[in-house]
Amino acid sequence: MFQTYCLSVTYLLRNNVFVLCLYPLILQFITIPDRITGGSFLASPSKMGGVFFSTGYTRGQCKMSDINHQDSSTKKLFKPVSSRVNFPAMETDIQSFWKTNDIFRKSEFTDSDRPLFVLYEGPPTANGSPGLHHVLARAFKDIMPRYKTMKGFKSIRKGGWDTHGLPVELEVEKELGISTKGEIEAYGVEAFNAKCRESVFRYVKDWEDLTDRIGFWVDMDNPYATLNNEYIETCWWLVKQFWEKNLVYRDYKVTPHCPRCVTSLSSHEVSLGYQEDTPDPSVYIKFKMAQEEDEPEASESAYTYLRELATQYPVYFLAWTTTPWTLPGNTGLAVSNDSTYSAVLVRTDSNEEIIVMASSLLKNVMDSDYQILNNFLGSELYDIRYEPLYNPEQYGIEIRSLKENQPANTQEFRPRIINASFVSMEDGTGIVHIAPAFGEVDLDIGSQEGLFFVQHVDSKGEILGNYEFAGKFVKDADKDITRDLDTRGLLHRNEIYKHTYPFCWRCDTPLLYYAKSSWYIRTTSLKDELLSGNQEINWYPDYIKNGRFGEWLRNNVDWAISRERYWGTPIPIWQCESCGEYTCIGTTDDIRQLSNTDDLPSDLHRPYIDNVILECQSCKKDMYRVPEVMDVWFDSGAMPFAQWHITSQEQLNDLISDGKFPASYICEAVDQTRGWFYSLHAISTLLTGGNSYENVICLGLIQDEKGAKMSKSKGNVIQPWEVINTHGADALRWYLFTAAPPGNNRRFSSQLVGETLRHFFLTLWNTYSFFITYANIDDFNPTLSKDVKITAEMDRWILSELNILIMQVTELLEEYNPTEAGRRIQEFVDTLSNWYVRRSRRRFWKSENDQDKISAYNTLYDCLVTVAKLMAPFAPFISESIYQNLVVSCDLNAPESVHLSDYPICNESLIDQDLSKAIRLAMQISSLGRSSRSKSGIKVRQPLARILVKLKDEEESSFLKLVSDQILDELNVKEIVEIHSEDKVLDFTLSINPAVAGSKYGSQLSEINNLISRLDQNQTALKAKAGFKIILDEYEIEPDELNLNYTDKDGYTSASDSGYLVAIDKELTGELKDEGIVREIIHRLQNMRRSAGFDIADHINTKYNTDERISKAISNFQSYIRQETLSDHIEISDPTTSEYFEEHNIDGVVLKIGIDLVK
Repeated sequence: MFQTYCLSVTYLLRNNVFVLCLYPLILQFITIPDRITGGSFLASPSKMGGVFFSTGYTRGQCKMSDINHQDSSTKKLFKPVSSRVNFPAMETDIQSFWKTNDIFRKSEFTDSDRPLFVLYEGPPTANGSPGLHHVLARAFKDIMPRYKTMKGFKSIRKGGWDTHGLPVELEVEKELGISTKGEIEAYGVEAFNAKCRESVFRYVKDWEDLTDRIGFWVDMDNPYATLNNEYIETCWWLVKQFWEKNLVYRDYKVTPHCPRCVTSLSSHEVSLGYQEDTPDPSVYIKFKMAQEEDEPEASESAYTYLRELATQYPVYFLAWTTTPWTLPGNTGLAVSNDSTYSAVLVRTDSNEEIIVMASSLLKNVMDSDYQILNNFLGSELYDIRYEPLYNPEQYGIEIRSLKENQPANTQEFRPRIINASFVSMEDGTGIVHIAPAFGEVDLDIGSQEGLFFVQHVDSKGEILGNYEFAGKFVKDADKDITRDLDTRGLLHRNEIYKHTYPFCWRCDTPLLYYAKSSWYIRTTSLKDELLSGNQEINWYPDYIKNGRFGEWLRNNVDWAISRERYWGTPIPIWQCESCGEYTCIGTTDDIRQLSNTDDLPSDLHRPYIDNVILECQSCKKDMYRVPEVMDVWFDSGAMPFAQWHITSQEQLNDLISDGKFPASYICEAVDQTRGWFYSLHAISTLLTGGNSYENVICLGLIQDEKGAKMSKSKGNVIQPWEVINTHGADALRWYLFTAAPPGNNRRFSSQLVGETLRHFFLTLWNTYSFFITYANIDDFNPTLSKDVKITAEMDRWILSELNILIMQVTELLEEYNPTEAGRRIQEFVDTLSNWYVRRSRRRFWKSENDQDKISAYNTLYDCLVTVAKLMAPFAPFISESIYQNLVVSCDLNAPESVHLSDYPICNESLIDQDLSKAIRLAMQISSLGRSSRSKSGIKVRQPLARILVKLKDEEESSFLKLVSDQILDELNVKEIVEIHSEDKVLDFTLSINPAVAGSKYGSQLSEINNLISRLDQNQTALKAKAGFKIILDEYEIEPDELNLNYTDKDGYTSASDSGYLVAIDKELTGELKDEGIVREIIHRLQNMRRSAGFDIADHINTKYNTDERISKAISNFQSYIRQETLSDHIEISDPTTSEYFEEHNIDGVVLKIGIDLVK
């Protein structure tokens, strides 16, 4: 790391005293040589082309009489800014400023009549520390309210806490060392729920600290919490509204069930826990045809034929399943009515048997010789009986009749074949095993067909009865059941099958599909309204609307809202112990009326609410609350209403008329499309008939730098505080905003955030520091120089670019696209730094035109202030720091915070599109010119006679003339020559492209290449590039069928891109060489001054010894060398006697230089 210095020499006439003012500046960053003068300049960290500070020794006379300034002894207007910036420390200072001055509360504009912008904060659970994914969501939540506040809105952003549900219960179970509902009840529901209440706010301070540190402004002083009685009461009121609309019902259905948590899950909860490539058994089981005395309803031909075969061979119906544990519950086999089935004779070493299965799947299943004996339709197999694999009666398991919904006569238990439309011919055997206790379609078809119902598994997933595998968890029993069936000759084949399987989203236990009684909300009754409402929501990215979310709505099923748990919102339904009637209460007032008492529990949770007894309005007997609690997703989906404690239609109407419903904006990760996004949408639609949010940003996931999912087991989890303490919150936020579009996954590492800091924030900060340094030198005051007319081309150009930026960023944020908006700001800052400041730097050092210098100051000042405001919603800390120093310091009427100021408005009158095109052309040509120099190995310090430029569009010629001076200076050349054909500097060679034309011409390729070789290669190439066919005898060659290769002509080196070509003329005259040598010597001398430890203002005497050619060059440019290096004398003498001496190789010649300090 070098110490470099910046010198500004100004001559001030004060009391007839000639004053030399020197301003040293210690810079942190690596310097590079000035491309033109040989001086050093601070390079942009992102591109070695961006120059901010002169670190050479440039002198100039500055007449300050027209510049308003203070006496040098007075305090400077702007606080000095060091380039050695510590962003985390700066951010904590800004935090203190916000808190001391109550800026967040002021930003709420509570007393104004501004229109509302409402953010719904998806409530996190505070029983664990926040992670990076929470920072991602909270950053995106923060940006839009900040932006809308600056656009004149009053932003409402109420914080909240999700405090109920399995996540909380499971953590408490771990603490207590228990894992079953029986253990919870033994411990005591009251004590258990007290532990849950205590745990949910354990990490609140961690959440508040991180929320504060990342600059997420949300009202944490008055948050809603789902455990509060007021919140619970609103949830009850909502259920009551649905109850009165006949949307709440109890039913016996197969539901996704977690055996670990012993509770049902809703369909959207199930969607959160799918795991890919889950291994399960894949077994093909033989069900033996029963010998019936009574004729079944089956087709006489099929049944008679199979019964006849059964007198010679055992006859089996072959079915496939991946859940062997459900086989003891089998009561039917389903076939496809219109599909063909075969009876095949299978011979093995030990026996012969008949297998019946779908004809089209025989080849996939049969792994031994088989003979097709007969074919028949599936409809012909209907009602054929078969022997149960496990007779429930023998194992102590109840058999129930689905038709009569009561215990069945065990003598009547005879499983049979039925027809079903869902039977597939894509895999399996074409015969589906039906267990009504463990499948939704199984239960439906079983009810229709009057099958029997066998439940041999309890709610904990353990096998009941007296089977050999009784007492085992179902998944553990798979092997025992498979082994048993194999021993009995009923296993045809056994494999492993990998598929996607649902696991509990909280405890990671495999789910079971389990028939049970549950409470439901009839969301399917409003399916059309849910779908049409979704069309009115603005989704970002847009494909979520009709993709992931829309597909979920199209496949909507009724919402299973009851959970057989303890810590949650109690379901507000009571049942009469006598007549069985149900009643639903909506408020605590309802309870008072039905219980005839005002003595209600102070806590509405279990077990207290369970002790409240109501009077049945039908029979006057006691009513007791049903034991279940609500799905936690109902809690979170109720927040638009529950956060305001809505318990009446009048209050709801006021909420809507006040503009607090629906939300203007919500934001969460993509997994919430089937979680919070859905529960919000469903509850709102059922209650109001409308949407609960208007705009939603749906975020992708955070991955590690290699694209892998972050997990503790992989050791790739990054804690947010590590990144914030190293790089700062702004850099982290900026990376999250700009690294990828919102819906995409983001690769993350601390190093990637560090690159954001270097590429963007340090570039901006150094531009800002550059301005402050020189503005303080010249006592620039923006409030006293507003009337200076902007005439300089560079100023007009950058102000045009600035207003284009304002327009673009505003449009993008209105479209909820902070990613592209942030990228536009980043591009502008790079352009500001690497072109405007670098191209304008001498305007700040010298002042031949004082008005021009003030114009440069005004322009850069406007750019910095505007950028600070534009990026305030993105990076609230650095923008505040810049705003405080640039604006508040000199404008007593300015808003006290950038976040209280107005967002910039585009001044279209300042936009000059032609000028923007011209400067972009200059930048493009300069970039290609530097590439050409790099390819040829000629440094920028070496002047060249000319460059040759071919433009993409001839209309750009006028632009080229407009910016030619900039290009000449940038590339250190004497002349620009526009050419209209590449063959001026390139030689082409052509050949046929076999990859494109091989199939068309085949063996004729060699002949075509011979014909091509005889053509004028350059002229033919230009013709092909223009899109013309090449006629070769009978062949017509399309342009895309040719390979066009080129090389630089002798004396030139070129670079091309996007239709532009720039070539440098490498011929160096003696004068050009001498000038290049002199610039190189100046560069070496400046480095020697630094190495010798001389002060920035020290004058020196220079001695040298070299050959005649270099001596002549030094002599010819001696005045220039003295000016640039502060050398009073330059002479040929023995340099080894000097205070500091170095030996250099210049163009292959030894140059010995010594320097002495002038005393």
